[in-house]
Amino acid sequence: MNRCSWCMKDELYRTYHDTEWGVPVFDDRLFFEHLVMEVSQAGLSFYTILQKREHYRAVLDDFDYEKIALYNPDYIEALMQDDGLIRNRKKLESIVHNAQIFMQIQKQHGSFSNYIWAFTEGQQIVNHYETEKEIPAVTELSTRVSKQMKKDGFKFIGPTSMYAFLQATGIINDHIVSCHRYHEVMLEK
Repeated sequence: MNRCSWCMKDELYRTYHDTEWGVPVFDDRLFFEHLVMEVSQAGLSFYTILQKREHYRAVLDDFDYEKIALYNPDYIEALMQDDGLIRNRKKLESIVHNAQIFMQIQKQHGSFSNYIWAFTEGQQIVNHYETEKEIPAVTELSTRVSKQMKKDGFKFIGPTSMYAFLQATGIINDHIVSCHRYHEVMLEK
């Protein structure tokens, strides 16, 4: 079975690749989970965050943005003492802040899904890369999304993390063409 080579590190990575990465997302809770993972990952290996995801899920109320938006400084301080997390105060505070902004976006657009998919007019971008070396880290789209999200109040949202977010949530299909998931994650036209 052909796969994108980046996921060959171990079973955790292969499972993530084979079941989640690149699958088009429309559920706001799942979008927020991916957003938390990208914020936490900034400057680190995504694999590190993937290994910690279940712990994040446990201490962040299953990525429930409505609950997270209400976290107070005392809870942030408790999270800072948790060695199962990336103990970066600015990242943890931005998760809470982003939950608040996320809900504002929902009110303005009906859902975060409506907001984020509008950047591609509701269409999945399907790339046709034959090797992972061809896949960029940043694109015009990820730069535009990042700028708008920052303007809307989100934090820790750079063009590179936004590109990874768009890939992970299936707005962009960047499985290489020989990967068994390439056709499986395509939206029906």
